[in-house]
Amino acid sequence: MARPVRAVLGDVRLDCRICRGDLSRDREVLLDSSGMEFMKPARADESATGLICRRCGYVHLFADKDIKLYRADK
Repeated sequence: MARPVRAVLGDVRLDCRICRGDLSRDREVLLDSSGMEFMKPARADESATGLICRRCGYVHLFADKDIKLYRADK
């Protein structure tokens, strides 16, 4: 399993909006426009940072590339 991370956007710490947990695992998520898939290649689709809460499993998506991730030692 991926190592836990903490996330920050600017000077705001990003906690889970459901359980207020501060540890997540991250992954890149493709923002698929399936209705337009036949008109452009999939590699042209946008991506987002997905943060999956380690406590409750809620998935947060951030299209803002300024999000900073810090590995947690837990």
